[in-house]
Amino acid sequence: MFDGPLSGEALAADIGPGLAKAAIALRIDGEMKDLKTVLDTDTTVEIVTNREESDDVLELIRHDAAHVMAEAVKELYPETQVTIGPAIENGFYYDFARDKPFTPEDLEKIEQRMHEIVDRDESIDREEWDRDEAVKFFEGQGEKYKAEIIGSIPADQPIGIYRQGEFQDLCRGPHLPSTKKLGHAFKLMKLAGAYWRGDSKNEMLQRVYGTAWRNEKELKAHLHRLEEAERRDHRKLGKEMDLFHMQEEAVGMVFWHEQGWTLYRTLENYIRHKLELADYKEVKTPQLVDRKLWEDSGHWDKFRENMYTTESEERTFALKPMNCPCHVQIFNQGITSYRDLPLRMAEFGSCHRYEPSGALHGIMRVRGFTQDDAHIFCTEDQITSETETFCELLLDIYKDFGFTEVKVKFSDRPETRAGDDAIWDKAEGSLKEAVEATGLSYTLNPGEGAFYGPKLEFVLTDAIGRDWQCGTLQVDFVLPERLKASYIGEDGAKHRPVMLHRAIFGSMERFIGILIEEYAGRFPLWLAPTQLVVATITDEADEYAREVLAKAAKLGLRGKLDLRNEKINYKVREHSLAKVPALLVAGRRESEEGTISVRRLGDKHQKVMSLDEALAQLAEEAAVPGSR
Repeated sequence: MFDGPLSGEALAADIGPGLAKAAIALRIDGEMKDLKTVLDTDTTVEIVTNREESDDVLELIRHDAAHVMAEAVKELYPETQVTIGPAIENGFYYDFARDKPFTPEDLEKIEQRMHEIVDRDESIDREEWDRDEAVKFFEGQGEKYKAEIIGSIPADQPIGIYRQGEFQDLCRGPHLPSTKKLGHAFKLMKLAGAYWRGDSKNEMLQRVYGTAWRNEKELKAHLHRLEEAERRDHRKLGKEMDLFHMQEEAVGMVFWHEQGWTLYRTLENYIRHKLELADYKEVKTPQLVDRKLWEDSGHWDKFRENMYTTESEERTFALKPMNCPCHVQIFNQGITSYRDLPLRMAEFGSCHRYEPSGALHGIMRVRGFTQDDAHIFCTEDQITSETETFCELLLDIYKDFGFTEVKVKFSDRPETRAGDDAIWDKAEGSLKEAVEATGLSYTLNPGEGAFYGPKLEFVLTDAIGRDWQCGTLQVDFVLPERLKASYIGEDGAKHRPVMLHRAIFGSMERFIGILIEEYAGRFPLWLAPTQLVVATITDEADEYAREVLAKAAKLGLRGKLDLRNEKINYKVREHSLAKVPALLVAGRRESEEGTISVRRLGDKHQKVMSLDEALAQLAEEAAVPGSR
């Protein structure tokens, strides 16, 4: 107990000098506050230190890094106006208005000045200003953007201004007690353009991105991950391995080359086999569908701006952006009995969505894609068992690709949705009961459900620690009602089925991009587009090389010949760059003895083996998971 009010700094010092040194903020009743906040009532207080490994601490550090960067820019380039600078995932940015473009050399100067500001140990203090006075102040400073932001705040609302040295900025906070507490584990990363307030009708600003961490070790690890990500970039590897390309005449669409299409078909055949074993019925539905179906389903209102349309015979048709309404049309043909449920309907559905050009990213984010889509029509009583069966299938498939760490998110009702609260209560309750029955742990992802129902999102963690949301399972009571789907129950009456929307890969294109980066192009043998190359040292071995390839083909191995008049070291380098898993080298001795020299990707040495033994080993390794 204390006799009177005291600041968080004083509280930390009273507990001990070690805590006072490490303290950076308070958590009052669970909410982050400045360390300098005065405590004048009984409350629950937690002192946050720079050792705490939490998102709260990282956000605090990154937000302060943005302010320190803005201060550095104003000192170096006083004519620059500061606008908005938030913390983001893995870092921060600040948008600046300046006539002269920043250069990479400018970033080096700004970063150096940031380190100097940290060393100055400037006190960071919050002040409350009258709104109109704040507008007048920033207008006087030539900061029209900041004045515009403040002017949009209600007049009776106090304005929080944070001061560090000679720099002042509008902010809700919280912030560190001084610039020294930020430390030096930050780095400016890149420049980009950004419209004021995100509106393309407004002025173009200059955005400077940076990253900030608790300590140098974390910063170094992050920069290493970025280097690894660049090395594994699927766009770069896709070109090196001759898998695909993209071009301006078909923005957001993939041109699959022979190698890439082989990979695509291998993946498709693999999951098709898995679905057949799981009693899915594969269907195919039209690409163009009258807008009436999309209006009836609710997708027209929700997705119209992302749909490609065409006019014909005074009717409007849309290229399907998803498959679900079409699957209901198949379900609605004829009479379905409760004995027919669950009905698992799958489609490798070709879909098109207009994505903004700025959002496109190689084959990870495209406008034309194929979903490994399926819809399970079932009764309410079957939701739990079907969820358990699906989760088991999904985890088994992910394991075949080496993904053993899978996070599950439960996404509940979004703000804009179809169906009343009673329907959503039932759908969310059913899905929660189902996922809990699987024994899988999950986290809540509020407001991120589909417009027709709650969903589970399955997030993979790759080889360098990045998360990828791929699979989904959604419980839908809405579309069957809107599209008048029904089955005959045991009582002889009509009932609405429940529709479970589910995907495992998400989209074939995106999942292939993820796999390219996961394996850095070095696919396991069963997935590799070209599993082996038979290369000759001398033309005396050409006929033997052809025999080798023919035997490999009979064992189901995908191979190619390299009979070019090139040195073997040149061939090795070329096929290594193309990430071919196995190079079988044949010369005169191998052809005479019935042997082969095997060089595996990444190995510096080769092993001479009998041809039959070498091919048998490769064939066993190349077996598709689940077929062994």
